[in-house]
Amino acid sequence: LYNKNIYPPYAGGGGFIMGGPLAKRLHKTSETLELYPIDDVFLGMCLEVLKVSPIGHEGFKTFGIVKNKNSKMNKEPCFFRSMLVVHKLLPPELLQMWDLV
Repeated sequence: LYNKNIYPPYAGGGGFIMGGPLAKRLHKTSETLELYPIDDVFLGMCLEVLKVSPIGHEGFKTFGIVKNKNSKMNKEPCFFRSMLVVHKLLPPELLQMWDLV
């Protein structure tokens, strides 16, 4: 489905932050490309057309949190405070995280 060897840089699923003007440009660009079934990659394809590169941020934990499940750190609000997007937490873990923060 994709005619290149590697995908363009893209923001991993779950969330991203962008300005309103870029969102408008992405909307227009998305209408010029054939829809791709992986939404993250499709966003990257649109960004590539616009010559915009996504920038990583430590607050986005797209692949989950690497942590020791029994660590006291898990009970510290500061451990979670800088996180913006976290994948792979179960509902009870999310509730605990929000209670701490």
